[in-house]
Amino acid sequence: MVLQRHNSRRWITAARVIILGVGCLAASIATAGAVEQAKRLHERIAGVPPSDSGSVLQSMADDIAAGNAKKAAYTAMQNDAFYNVTLVNWAAPWTNREQNVFVDLNDYTATVVGLVRDDADFRALLFGDIIYHAPSITPAYAVNNNAHYEAIESAGVPLQTTLTKAVQSTLTGLPSQATAGVMTTRAGAKAFFKAGTNRAQLRFTLLNHLCHDLEQLHDVTRVPDRIRQDVSRSPGGDSRAFLNGCLGCHSGMDPLAQAFAYYNYDYDADNDLTGEQGQLQYNQVGMVDTATGTRVQAKYHFNAATFRPGFITPDDEWRNYWREGVNANLGWSTSLPGTGTGAKSMGQELASSEAFASCQATKVFKAMCFREPSQQADRNQITAMVSNFKAKAYSAKELFADAAIYCMGE
Repeated sequence: MVLQRHNSRRWITAARVIILGVGCLAASIATAGAVEQAKRLHERIAGVPPSDSGSVLQSMADDIAAGNAKKAAYTAMQNDAFYNVTLVNWAAPWTNREQNVFVDLNDYTATVVGLVRDDADFRALLFGDIIYHAPSITPAYAVNNNAHYEAIESAGVPLQTTLTKAVQSTLTGLPSQATAGVMTTRAGAKAFFKAGTNRAQLRFTLLNHLCHDLEQLHDVTRVPDRIRQDVSRSPGGDSRAFLNGCLGCHSGMDPLAQAFAYYNYDYDADNDLTGEQGQLQYNQVGMVDTATGTRVQAKYHFNAATFRPGFITPDDEWRNYWREGVNANLGWSTSLPGTGTGAKSMGQELASSEAFASCQATKVFKAMCFREPSQQADRNQITAMVSNFKAKAYSAKELFADAAIYCMGE
């Protein structure tokens, strides 16, 4: 099946909230209720009605009538549009600061699609030495451009059969211990390691994968000993602004963002303003940044004169201060120590939280039901989805099936 992704994505994104008709249905297919439910289930999952003459709809309706809606949902997931449209639209906003759905396919989005397709442990999204590409499509994957994924998109091939799982460190040359799932893909680096202070990578990871922005995590009771020198302790000459404002985010954010101390997105700011030809840079063992005298990237020492007594980042040892205080309610794993070195272990910390599981369930609910969970029944459904997500080894397919089934009667 050949899919023209841009056109189909735009059309389906605009139209999928409309219940699409498929013409008259023969009474012999199944009971009218099961047929209608099967049609709606397929449309919610794939964004389109079944494309064949009726055998898929027949099979799904029969399964629903027999009390096996889950099997019917998995049948709908075999449609290429589930991967090329539903999943791509679901993941694309996570790959850019503007949260724009209409961006080119890239290695971040492809890796999300691949993990769902393979029914893999979805937590690996934030720490796995994994990446998905298409060896059959030229040009091949490159660390300094997105041409490979643009070619996949232009070819209109089904991602379900085209994407191949690869070892990220082998494909990119990054040390295995430095890989952290989508955070260390080229697209993830371009969006969130480009310029700045690397705090953006943490902020958008929390927003996209724990469904919490920094304002929601604000806690002025945490120790401020890891807040960097670039944060004024008396902005505008008023220390209260720091104590009641800045401290609440930075006291927890800076110790976690220290995990990214060796990463940068390297690009020619003079001739390539948006970084289209840039690439992820990682200071390996033995490398010394001339600005810091250590492996730590220069950006971690920016604006040091703002508050000289502030924290000077010496390495990538991170610590989760949010394990205590109000943010303990994010449900941090008791099997993890809450501290470590580098992005991989910090990604494990985030992905092992209850907030991560709840966030995935909530985002899938919105994608399948076209609305926010607002009623108590919806909230109960989210709780059940989270429980099943964990019981099924963090299978994202289970989330899509559970949410679509819950809403197929709407």
